[in-house]
Amino acid sequence: MTAQDVDLVVVGAGMSGIAAARFYLEVHPESRLVILEQDTCPGGVWNARRSYEGFWTQWTVGTAEFSDLRMPRPPDEDLYYDFFKSKHTTEYLENYVDQHRFGGRSLRDRITFEFQVKSIKKQNAVWVVKGDSATFHASKVIVASGLTSNPNMPNLPRENYFDAPIIHQETFGQSSVLSSPNLQKITVVGAGKSSADMVYACVKAGKIVSWIIRASGTGPAFFLSPKGKGPYKNAFEIGSTRIAGTLSPSVLTPDNRWTRFIHRTNLGQKIVNAVWGGADKETREGADFDRRKGALKGFENLKPKAPLFWQNGPGGLLNRTDFWETVAPNVHVFLDDILELDTKLVRLKDGSEIVTDVLLCGTGWNAASFGFFESADLLRLGLPHPLVDDPAEEAALWARLQEQADHEILHKYPILAHPPDHPHKSIRTTPYRLYNGIAPLSDESIAFVGYTLVANYFRGVECQAIWATAYLDKKLKLPSVEDRQAEVARLIAWCKRRYLSNGERGNFVAFESNFYTDKLLLEAGLSSHLKGWFRDYFVPGIAQDMAGLKHEYIAKYGDGNVPVSENK
Repeated sequence: MTAQDVDLVVVGAGMSGIAAARFYLEVHPESRLVILEQDTCPGGVWNARRSYEGFWTQWTVGTAEFSDLRMPRPPDEDLYYDFFKSKHTTEYLENYVDQHRFGGRSLRDRITFEFQVKSIKKQNAVWVVKGDSATFHASKVIVASGLTSNPNMPNLPRENYFDAPIIHQETFGQSSVLSSPNLQKITVVGAGKSSADMVYACVKAGKIVSWIIRASGTGPAFFLSPKGKGPYKNAFEIGSTRIAGTLSPSVLTPDNRWTRFIHRTNLGQKIVNAVWGGADKETREGADFDRRKGALKGFENLKPKAPLFWQNGPGGLLNRTDFWETVAPNVHVFLDDILELDTKLVRLKDGSEIVTDVLLCGTGWNAASFGFFESADLLRLGLPHPLVDDPAEEAALWARLQEQADHEILHKYPILAHPPDHPHKSIRTTPYRLYNGIAPLSDESIAFVGYTLVANYFRGVECQAIWATAYLDKKLKLPSVEDRQAEVARLIAWCKRRYLSNGERGNFVAFESNFYTDKLLLEAGLSSHLKGWFRDYFVPGIAQDMAGLKHEYIAKYGDGNVPVSENK
């Protein structure tokens, strides 16, 4: 086994790892930087291995790119309200790692593919990153393995009796499900967009499709119309404005006259309820779950269980003109749990039996996947770890901080005190305890990028990469540890109130993405992304808004080796 000394190890060559490596090299072009990737190609969930024809993005042209390289506009046949097929994101990221060169080497040249990180441990102020074939010693580490690295497989009793393929969404693109004439009866399990994509693709391929959504889960996903309103040509444009973000009661939004009015007065709350209620009603009426003509029995099982405002379960945007028209008359939908498998048979708890040639699992990912850290380091670094492993003193501290934060949140946002009845999915681990979702409270030589759920990952991880670079270079004036603890607890408490099941991990900021990224950039002393109050609030944010950040950063901090005090 070889050992190599480097300056920075980046774990993961998905979108977040690519962004982190690129910006760090913009500041340190001669840095000995290595990217370790377990897959065979870059891009993470958007890589070539996972792609398939029916896979579409949830973002739009002009937003789905990094600020320093434009993505060519896809052809019209691959567009729907400016949403587009995911293969264009795949091509973009492939080109990105080739076109960016630093110190004579491209980003791709720095990626070690098919490298499974086995352990990451700090020894004598040096990080030791071990894999099967090599060990790296580094003074700094950025972990960017992401939220979609380890497939979450459902509990399938008597799985060994099931004489048919079981395929997770991760490998669906590599499978022969759509093309094989021997695979005609398809069963999909899962409630979210990945399941919906596979269901739709299978119906279009002429398959007989059954769709199982667990009764014990949070229920079916909300699938919103992609259409825009007024000056906005699509729903993503609306969600990309800060004014839309202010309609979410959040600890991340500015505390000003408008937000105090909209969230702390009776009239303001009526406005909030009307806006969110209108979107909820439009979504349900568009699907017409109870009365759609020609729908198979069970179509009504796709009706979301909780109001849209609360985002208690999965969600997504419709990016096909005929999604409901395709699903309703062709798909048998079951709202039940799997009892057991048998020979080419899925048996449900209500006694229903589904004959199937293949079982597709759109069941998501194990979100807290940090198996390369020892238990003690999970605790030390503020990463999710089993609740039973949380020391009593530590658990009591965070419980007290979150309780204090909860009182403050309910005072500012009384609407959050009254969630609807909803199926709740609790977790058995602690939430993320990272400052800004990036930085441990105990170690300034390691950062975590890509673990905060935002609406636009391109924007989110690019801003995280900038903040993380400044953090690792000790350019930031951080609050005290106590103040950072209080802020982390505030985000955790708010997430649990605002997003219910989705908020359990303390890393869900779907409708507050702009304010989250603003916070990161402003803490780093950067403001060139701001264009004036009217444009900032009412014009959708696009990648090119941030095109000046690299130059602003370098002008402020130089080459990364000068202390911040000398840059004033």
